[in-house]
Amino acid sequence: MVSPSTLFDLQARARFRARAKARGVADFLHKHAALQLQERLEDINKSFTKSAFVGWFPEVWQDFEPDISVLDDETLDLPTQAFDLAVHGLCLHAANDPVGQLVQMRRALKPDGLLLAALFGGETLHELRYALAQAEVVVEGGLSPRVAPMGDVRDLGGLLQRAGLALPVADATSLTVTYETPLHLMRDLRAMGEANTMTERRGGLHRETLAKALEIYQTEFGLPDGRIPATFEIIFLTGWAPSATQPKPLRPGSATARLAEALGTKEFKGLPDD
Repeated sequence: MVSPSTLFDLQARARFRARAKARGVADFLHKHAALQLQERLEDINKSFTKSAFVGWFPEVWQDFEPDISVLDDETLDLPTQAFDLAVHGLCLHAANDPVGQLVQMRRALKPDGLLLAALFGGETLHELRYALAQAEVVVEGGLSPRVAPMGDVRDLGGLLQRAGLALPVADATSLTVTYETPLHLMRDLRAMGEANTMTERRGGLHRETLAKALEIYQTEFGLPDGRIPATFEIIFLTGWAPSATQPKPLRPGSATARLAEALGTKEFKGLPDD
């Protein structure tokens, strides 16, 4: 079994990203994620004076006006307690140690500094995952990793707590993008820099397996107009560097008023008789 520290081939990841940049990145998902995080930031009643961006494609994220942009390497090149805002731009799903990256960002924040992150969630490309898996079983009699595993919103929200961040919040949005064929989707994934970089990946698909996958995708998910859908779930994480000024949850039993009074209802001591 591959350990979490070697799930992704970082050299392959760098090559695929460089290829995407050289040919023109398909950046619409980065733009969507950046806009969503910007809207969340605008809802926060606080001014931010110094920010950092972590990611491989900072061009789309310039509305955050980062003072520094660093690659999402295993070790982030960020000074300690230097920022009041840190943004991770749609690449935490490709990290071998996502908790470690969040810990490093927390350490780079001043007390009560804000961390925002966007990453792909578990529903992403579920149609492609299914079609490839079924095709390999039918044609080759086995499975190989073709689409990287991704967490659900509850699990990914837990990363914030593990990283020592306060007031953690995780929410998700789902986009459905349609393509002429699954091949057009695969080309777009390469243009996004999101080709398969798992360490246990195998080579390219056999011709028969690919043909079967295309057939299954179209049969199971094809739309009435002949196009195929592709789901992209983006999860947004929000957390704060701990500070003594932040609100603390009350101890159980310390409330000074009854909930029934606040709601204007009657309080029942037990269940009514049948």
